[in-house]
Amino acid sequence: MTDVVARIEWAVEVTGRVVDAVADTQWRIATPCKPWDVHTVLNHTVGGMHIFAALLNGTEPGRAHEDDWLGEDPKAAYRAAAAADLAAWTRPGALDTTVRIALGPLPGPVAALVHLTEVCVHGVDIAVATGGESLLDEDLCEHLLTTMRQTPGFDSFRVPGVFGPELPAPADAAPHIRLLAFLGRSTC
Repeated sequence: MTDVVARIEWAVEVTGRVVDAVADTQWRIATPCKPWDVHTVLNHTVGGMHIFAALLNGTEPGRAHEDDWLGEDPKAAYRAAAAADLAAWTRPGALDTTVRIALGPLPGPVAALVHLTEVCVHGVDIAVATGGESLLDEDLCEHLLTTMRQTPGFDSFRVPGVFGPELPAPADAAPHIRLLAFLGRSTC
């Protein structure tokens, strides 16, 4: 299961490149994660990173998920969240922790997969909205899509506010496009 931690590390890095490329005029652009814009998706992601880090470290996050985590400098806020997040996931015993989130108590490896999904997919949401798709790692997207397709009971997450019904995507579409379609997100 240390593979999932390595994938979290890579997803955080890739999403960081996407965030660094966001232009000042792009924060209010709509994303495939309807009805959220780039700023809202990033705020949700940064909040989630801090919350997971706190829970993995046995502390309280101090704020709710949808509070303002970005302040005046969204890019710096992402970098700070990334550092805290990676420190928490790479500490010895992190995967032995039970993490209690809105979905309920999750064993460490399941929590890691949920977190990987959040960071990777929201990075894709931002990249698609801002034209940063060339910054994505298609192998990471393909691996996550394959994992989701093989996860028993995945359809239970297809509820409003989480994932929608799968949308059609061309078989030869880039993995990030097929990943978003699988999760009910339209890139049009």
